[in-house]
Amino acid sequence: MDASDRKREAKEKVQALEEDPPKRLEDWPDDDAKYETFGGPEGEAGYEEGPTRKLGPSGVVHHEDGSVTIDGESVDNPDDYKGDPIPGGPTDPNTERVEGE
Repeated sequence: MDASDRKREAKEKVQALEEDPPKRLEDWPDDDAKYETFGGPEGEAGYEEGPTRKLGPSGVVHHEDGSVTIDGESVDNPDDYKGDPIPGGPTDPNTERVEGE
């Protein structure tokens, strides 16, 4: 399989994901498809116009105090807009803290 075949297969794999994007990081591709841009090359469509709209509202803002707003309006339950912590990341309660953090 040459490079053009691998690129074509990677694009097809990402296009299939556009209909139902994975919710967990470990479910995303880890082969050549991880280098393909979700929704096609940058600049073809805006966030709200392309398949990226399925990832959630574009106007979501997470504030330092834990509150969440969408297009400037506060939401009733900010936890609805927060994902699970990334394993080993700073919000993972099971991560060992290093002195100075």
